[in-house]
Amino acid sequence: MNLPDSISRLAAELAELPSIGPRQALRLAIYLVHRGRSFTDTLAATLAGLNFLKTCERCFFIHENEGSFCSICENGSRNEKVVMVVEKETDLITIENTNRFKGRYLVLGEMPRTGVLTAEQKRRLEILARELAALPGKKADEVILAFNPTGLGDFHASLVAKELSPFTAKITRLGRGLPSGGEIEFADDETLGSALEGRL
Repeated sequence: MNLPDSISRLAAELAELPSIGPRQALRLAIYLVHRGRSFTDTLAATLAGLNFLKTCERCFFIHENEGSFCSICENGSRNEKVVMVVEKETDLITIENTNRFKGRYLVLGEMPRTGVLTAEQKRRLEILARELAALPGKKADEVILAFNPTGLGDFHASLVAKELSPFTAKITRLGRGLPSGGEIEFADDETLGSALEGRL
């Protein structure tokens, strides 16, 4: 069946989103058509606003501040000597919402299943390592590796630990208050808070 080209193109773009297959993408595209022009105009304007977002030059979180750093990195009350390394922005948001972590972050980017860090991930770790080496005492007090409690997450944590161990006095993982096989971004605040307090 020949669909209008605009629907086919929108469905193709939506199918690129995580967890969206071709059929669901087509259903979403048709749903958007039925919402009407006012909705699609608002959606288009909202999407265009994403073009003005920036990536923090320090932790690599997304922000819309005037400067180069996000509001977390600009906050002088955060503990510079305690760093949490997370995989995704959604992990950072979930942890930050617990209000129990007062250090700084590094968003490493989604870890590949190949078991090899990407060039961009290595670059981010090198930037963090240089900053830690510039601290008083030439290392951090603690680096927390906040990866999902899965076999793959454990493997990724070992890769990152190898890169950062010369630059910190201690490397820890989140406590196992998180269920094995779970994902950080879906954990409730209480469970995640317990995992933060019981890190290993």
